[in-house]
Amino acid sequence: MRDLYDILDVSNDASDNEIKKAYRKIAMKYHPDKNPGDSEAEQKFKDAADAYSILSDNQKRRQYDQFGHAGVGLGDTQGSGGFQGHMSMEDIFSSFGDIFGGDFDPFGGMFGSGGRRGVRKGRDLKVALKLGYSEIVTGVDKTIKIKRHETCDSCSGSGAQSGTMPTSCRHCSGSGQIRQMSQSFFGQSVVVRECPVCHGSGDMIENPCRSCGGNGIIRKTVEIKVKVPAGVAEGNYMTLNRQGNKGPKGNNPGDLIVFFEEKDHPVFTRNGEDVITEAQIQFHDAALGVNLEVPTLDGKAKLKIPAGIQSGQILRMRGKGFPRVRGSSRGNQLVKIQIKTPKSLTSKQKKLLEELSSLNGQSKPIFTRVELD
Repeated sequence: MRDLYDILDVSNDASDNEIKKAYRKIAMKYHPDKNPGDSEAEQKFKDAADAYSILSDNQKRRQYDQFGHAGVGLGDTQGSGGFQGHMSMEDIFSSFGDIFGGDFDPFGGMFGSGGRRGVRKGRDLKVALKLGYSEIVTGVDKTIKIKRHETCDSCSGSGAQSGTMPTSCRHCSGSGQIRQMSQSFFGQSVVVRECPVCHGSGDMIENPCRSCGGNGIIRKTVEIKVKVPAGVAEGNYMTLNRQGNKGPKGNNPGDLIVFFEEKDHPVFTRNGEDVITEAQIQFHDAALGVNLEVPTLDGKAKLKIPAGIQSGQILRMRGKGFPRVRGSSRGNQLVKIQIKTPKSLTSKQKKLLEELSSLNGQSKPIFTRVELD
């Protein structure tokens, strides 16, 4: 799967304006109306549109930079945009207003392309997904239930009552658009605007469907599969393209944005890719040293406590933390040592400690300066 920046021939730190200019150049070169019957040109045209749809959206671009194609739903079995399920031509042409200025396809007047109906995208949805530490370490496939707008079963999305059919809008002749000639830096162009009567659908409904009120959509509960990459953190999110609400009259759906949350762990606290825990040991183990069996994200592991360790000292277990999302390395596990002083002693323990004290001689406390924040 090609890198999106490579497709547009821009660097990873390219500005929004540089990305827009690069896409405009490629769209002009490989536009289907300029290359009729050329499947390779059409593929490059679609690839560029997919890349631009991600890199021109600051939220999706951050996700792509952090997680790669998985972060924006590219390559997933569900919710995939991009290279397994390209943007439709309607999606692409509806975006030209942002690229070339105004609501028009700049090639409409130059290459004689036919009218294209305006697309009213459905609303995006947002959902929170709680993950346990064990799921974050390995990555996990989750199935979530959401309520979203789906095509109405009663009218199959037409919006018309059963037994009737929508009629063509007289104002726009069923195109959903009002077209006007305009002069631009491309030459003569066709400015396309949404029909104010049918609101871009091209249809008029005289007998609305009773189930959906003529919108062609109803609210349903559906299950969505989410492939969570290993190493995600609280506040990270990923976008599943076209898994949001359906648009009116069956038009293109919005996106589903999944925000990740972390469940509290009874032993560990997360700090970036590192994980922190505290181990309380007996003072004689601190003095003599001891081999401990400690919990890690991967199960039990051995940790050697050196003799003479002090309370508050931190030991590092390399590679026992969380994996980095874009990379093969892992963070570390940090074990903070706390020396537990017994509150009560048996007579034998007390006698042994008194003997130890007499061997060491009387010690003097050491006082040091405390720096205040």
